[in-house]
Amino acid sequence: MSVTTTPHLNFRGDARAALEFYHSVFGGSLVVVTNEDAYSVELPEEAGQVKFGQVTSENGFSIMAYDVPAGVSYDQGEKSSFVSVRGDSAEEIADLWGRLSAGSTVLQDLAPSAFSPAYGMVQDRFGVTWVLDVAVAYDRAG
Repeated sequence: MSVTTTPHLNFRGDARAALEFYHSVFGGSLVVVTNEDAYSVELPEEAGQVKFGQVTSENGFSIMAYDVPAGVSYDQGEKSSFVSVRGDSAEEIADLWGRLSAGSTVLQDLAPSAFSPAYGMVQDRFGVTWVLDVAVAYDRAG
């Protein structure tokens, strides 16, 4: 048996733009199903909004998103969650950082830290906070 965890981001009308941006950063495949595609239009102005969206790439990256309907309460919150992207090398993380940080607010510059050869935090233009770092083995004795 195998289990995977995929972050699912909620937006209010920006899901398609966010998914397209993440696709440009991480590559892979992009799937966008609108309310109209799913035959679930409740308000005509929401027909083109995302009912189901996903970006998956060959390196294991996966994220989902949708647009919260107007009739449902929604508050993104100030620090409701972070999306963590961990890689095997500083070069890999630096490459993703360069694309993801474009047009975003850098909360912590990508740099070596006490626990990783490369660590940084950025909030993208959609309000999502991303943590990028190089995964290293945890030494309990250290």
